[in-house]
Amino acid sequence: MLNRTILKTLPAGVSAPGYDPATIRTGIVHFGVGNFFRAHEAFYVDRCLALAGQQDWGIAGVGLTAGARSERKASQFTEQDCLYSLTEAAPDGARAVRVIGALHAYLLAPADPAAVLDLLADPAVRIVSMTITEGGYNIDETTGAFRLDNATVRADLAGDALPTTIFGFVVEALARRRAAGSGPFTVLSCDNLRHNGDVARTAFLGFAQVRDPGLAAWIEAHVTFPNGMVDRITPSVDDAIARTLNAASGLDDALPLVAEDFTQWVVEDRFCAGRPALEQAGVQFVADVTGYEHVKVRMLNASHILLAFPGILLGYRQVDEALRDRDLARFVNAYLELDVIPRLDSPAGLDPQDYRRSILRRFSNPAMADQLLRIGGDGSSKIQVFWTETVRRVLSDGGDLRRIAFGIAAYLEALRGVDETGVQYTPAEPTLDAAQLELVDAEDLRAALALPAFDGWRDVRSIALTDAIVAAREAIRAIGVRAALAECGGLPA
Repeated sequence: MLNRTILKTLPAGVSAPGYDPATIRTGIVHFGVGNFFRAHEAFYVDRCLALAGQQDWGIAGVGLTAGARSERKASQFTEQDCLYSLTEAAPDGARAVRVIGALHAYLLAPADPAAVLDLLADPAVRIVSMTITEGGYNIDETTGAFRLDNATVRADLAGDALPTTIFGFVVEALARRRAAGSGPFTVLSCDNLRHNGDVARTAFLGFAQVRDPGLAAWIEAHVTFPNGMVDRITPSVDDAIARTLNAASGLDDALPLVAEDFTQWVVEDRFCAGRPALEQAGVQFVADVTGYEHVKVRMLNASHILLAFPGILLGYRQVDEALRDRDLARFVNAYLELDVIPRLDSPAGLDPQDYRRSILRRFSNPAMADQLLRIGGDGSSKIQVFWTETVRRVLSDGGDLRRIAFGIAAYLEALRGVDETGVQYTPAEPTLDAAQLELVDAEDLRAALALPAFDGWRDVRSIALTDAIVAAREAIRAIGVRAALAECGGLPA
């Protein structure tokens, strides 16, 4: 089993942390210890901890969900001293394996919420970070305000028991720190959201305002919410992939993960209680992250899901397989070349064409075995974040709507849960209820356009776009995805 006792006898080719994990102290608490966090934020912090004077920035992870799966994950982290292996895989087949030691504690909030609050209230904790998914911030996409109709949020605001939501934990901890005079911490979102810090600020201030307006004012004045752009493809790891990773590394790791060799983190340098020397670990600090967000969200994230939906319908299950399909590759490339790049506001020094080529290279990496169903999951939230700006700009300048319409049609058809080979699957749409999902099977193909995925451009949606979406859905059903793509998808000659 992987743990601290074997760090000096790791298999050949496996790198150990450049520090003693037993000596680091908690400076960061992270909610949502998933694969992306472990391959991204923890990866960068792991590099920092190897630097002189940085040992106060260890990470304590917090899981928010109850149940057998969450309990098993907590047990695995504990048994392994929170160590795990990361395999970085390049498209050319090169691999590097390292043990990450940045995560040195793990708490399961439903099992001991008081311990989580005690940890957050500790003055040594100076950053509280999170990866809670794009839809996890409880924001009303129409009004932009924090939603108060969520049952768990209402329960936390009632204050009858210890909190269960991230909003309840963070705001209660800040209230305790305010009362004790121990100062604030930075709230750092690491989710794939444009201006994720501003979104987090809206969410936590919205919760705090209802609980205690005076506390909300203190948070607004003292807590910082830096925006950041995060990027690293990190696929899910099932039991079979875990066995393959362990066989290649020689480790007995219950929690191995694999990620591409590319990684990027651009963050606004606004940390109210200090931060690790992340600039020495490859993080880029900027005054305004907006331009980098525009490029990443509208090019990489948008094309990722644009590839996923028709790829799923064609029966593909991995990103690299779908990109090897010439028609799908042309479709994604045309979307980037013709719909996105001409309408993109990119920061100085970043060449969108180089970035486009990088995206296609990264998507082609077979070592990722990245699942299309994962990429397309929570499409309702992702479409709002990744496609809205491009759709609005194409509509405003009278551009070609065919590729956008086909992407939307493919999403709606993919929600039906069966590909054109007849294989059934379960779309992961956590923000949609049963009544909303029924709209995709309505006889009127326009009915599904009432779904919240399209709220971001509802005020400017045109009849032409609606008609093009309906025509593409009809074509997919009548002649199949590939023929419909040729007929309706705006592929260049």
